[in-house]
Amino acid sequence: MRTYNSIKRSNNKMKTITLEQPGRFVLGRSEPPTSPGPGEALVRVHRVGICGTDIHAYRGKMPYLTYPRILGHELGVEVIAVGAGVTQVRIGDRCAVEPYLNCGCCAACRAGKTNCCINLQVLGVHTDGGMRDRIVVPAYKLHPANDLSYEQLALVETLGIGAHAVDRGQVQPDEWVLVIGAGPIGLTVIEFARLVTPRIIVMDINPFRLDFAREHFHIVHALRADRDPLPQIEAITDGDLPAVVFDATGNPQSMTDAFSYVAHGGRLVFAGLVNADITFSDPLFHRREMTLLATRNSTARDFHRIIGLIRDGRVDTTTWVTHRAPAEAMIEAFESWLRPDSGMVKAMVEF
Repeated sequence: MRTYNSIKRSNNKMKTITLEQPGRFVLGRSEPPTSPGPGEALVRVHRVGICGTDIHAYRGKMPYLTYPRILGHELGVEVIAVGAGVTQVRIGDRCAVEPYLNCGCCAACRAGKTNCCINLQVLGVHTDGGMRDRIVVPAYKLHPANDLSYEQLALVETLGIGAHAVDRGQVQPDEWVLVIGAGPIGLTVIEFARLVTPRIIVMDINPFRLDFAREHFHIVHALRADRDPLPQIEAITDGDLPAVVFDATGNPQSMTDAFSYVAHGGRLVFAGLVNADITFSDPLFHRREMTLLATRNSTARDFHRIIGLIRDGRVDTTTWVTHRAPAEAMIEAFESWLRPDSGMVKAMVEF
């Protein structure tokens, strides 16, 4: 059941969308944040991207989230105040937000793997996010780019998932790559894999998603996952199979089947997340001396790189956003975005 609460106009409270429980958003007013402290910045939220994490939270299937929660971690923001000691951003800067709040002292952080910090808090998942007018964030998590639009900046985080996954897979220019799942995460993998190699196969059960990949990403080999894809994959790769397979479905059966598509000596990268156990054939795994990799979030380096690629025109964001709604209309629109026939690739909420 969806609930929509009208906003009481108030000069000192800010517009906020809260997911009170699975299937129930509430639009209301909340107290504004306090002034930013040392090392912090107060930002005004202009755009919030909707991703699979938000959809899983809405459906009650996000393992790391408790309710009520203010969602929103794909953010395009404007700096409106800074705390003491902040020099990396200035008032008025447009920024992408790196929403991964890492502790800086655990084993992962010490190794530079801030994306998988032991004590990681992700905005909009472990702690309240950006579906509100203003939010205070650590200033070093802001990535300024005044020549990009707020919508482009809100896309940087989701693009970072694919960029980091492709780095994890160590894709080489002469290798065949298979991307299973042509939803938003799979498309981000395609976006960065094609910067390395033209040899890309995409597989999905949804014909609209395959058509989108063909049209907007110039994918030649787009296969239906429910039509015995293995012989088709073998034919495309002359029997070698793909050297790198990315599964971006978050589906246990798909993730299990993915082991069968990896070449001998190849890599399998799980870009999707599912709250389930995944099993595989150990003899198959050993015979092919396969490397199994997980990929989680992204890093500051990924953010810097993506902003540069957008700026240089090597990553085109114009086709990414298929649905838009102002904050006041998002709750009513959200359910329709989830329908398979909606054609949603990326929805953007305008604050």
